[in-house]
Amino acid sequence: NCQVCPLLNTHYIRVIDGRNLMPLLQGRTQKSEHKFLFHYCGSYLHAVRWHQKDSKCKHSTLTTICGTIWKAHYVTPNFHPLGAGACYGKGICPCFGEGVTHHDPPLLYDLSRDPSESQPLSADTEPLFDTVIEQIGRAIEEHRRTLTAVPQQLSLYNIIWKPWLQPCCGTFPFCWCDKEGDSTQS
Repeated sequence: NCQVCPLLNTHYIRVIDGRNLMPLLQGRTQKSEHKFLFHYCGSYLHAVRWHQKDSKCKHSTLTTICGTIWKAHYVTPNFHPLGAGACYGKGICPCFGEGVTHHDPPLLYDLSRDPSESQPLSADTEPLFDTVIEQIGRAIEEHRRTLTAVPQQLSLYNIIWKPWLQPCCGTFPFCWCDKEGDSTQS
């Protein structure tokens, strides 16, 4: 059942994996139904968020969160300038190569207590560190088993101009088509 199709005024056309995020995006619910969310930069897995729903509720003056929300960063961009939280001067942060740092063990955060991800946890500071990293690791393995290879959508062949696929209303190579502005068309 396609949740977004009515918004697009279309019919269900294919099976989409995952869970429906429309209630969250429309503000009808405050939390995602996902147990795990996989954060990609391009085709590279950078982080995983785990909503451990069977853990205790945490209350604050603004909200109540039932279940701990963990986030493990396996790869982070090298921010510029250092500590900026962004890649100023680079245009966009890179996804791989010398512009990123790989973390082993990953950086782990408890988003229920540290939503700004400012205090990474360690085995010394978090008794559940190894258990959480293990659980997230198993989820990554299971997730990767569901992935299938697809053709590169942004390959050179797919991004070059293909004049034979363009409409040609005039005489080639003068292929402009301005039927809306053409007063002779009725």
